[in-house]
Amino acid sequence: MSSAEAPKVPVYSSNDLKSTTDDALAPHLTTLPQPYRFTQDNTMLNVRLVLGYAAVAIAGFTFYADRMLKWEATRSPWILAAVASYFILNSMLTYWIWAVEAGEVFRGKRKSGETIIIRSSVKKHSPLYKLKVQYTSPAGKVIQEKEIETSFTKWFAADGTFHIQPLRDWLASEIEVLRLATNEIQKKTGGVASHVAVQEAEPVEGGKSATKRK
Repeated sequence: MSSAEAPKVPVYSSNDLKSTTDDALAPHLTTLPQPYRFTQDNTMLNVRLVLGYAAVAIAGFTFYADRMLKWEATRSPWILAAVASYFILNSMLTYWIWAVEAGEVFRGKRKSGETIIIRSSVKKHSPLYKLKVQYTSPAGKVIQEKEIETSFTKWFAADGTFHIQPLRDWLASEIEVLRLATNEIQKKTGGVASHVAVQEAEPVEGGKSATKRK
């Protein structure tokens, strides 16, 4: 079995469908041809990781104190402060995920300074994938801002097999900068390949592209 075989997910799990689709956005946007390629900004993710790991470290410390130093240690001001800090950090983490990130799955910037922010959402047991897209100039002026949605069946087969190219086609049809990038790719390849960088990075089997839709 080829390592490049398209992934499969449970077709009735909207969370699995969403997460697989979300994970495909960054590799696509960060391998576009120049000058349309985006460099991903991981600031949001880094803040979330810092908050999460800090909370886990404090929990580990309090567990160690309780296990090794017994009940006497739990009445120490340091332990009480650690417990309070744990709950504060967890509250901050929850707020950060739901209010600040608010479903953000990609934030990136082009060399020319334009920034794109993409947020995704899906309702439970719904086949619809929804994106909120904001594309801004280096000065912060909104170039394009819109909400788009479509069915997961555009890029997931009936057996749950994920096909990346229909997702890219849908994004290009809805987001202007990606439409321009797709046009550039087609000019360079004569329409033979829709995404040169990704096809070169992914192994192929039997001489056929792994991204070809059945």
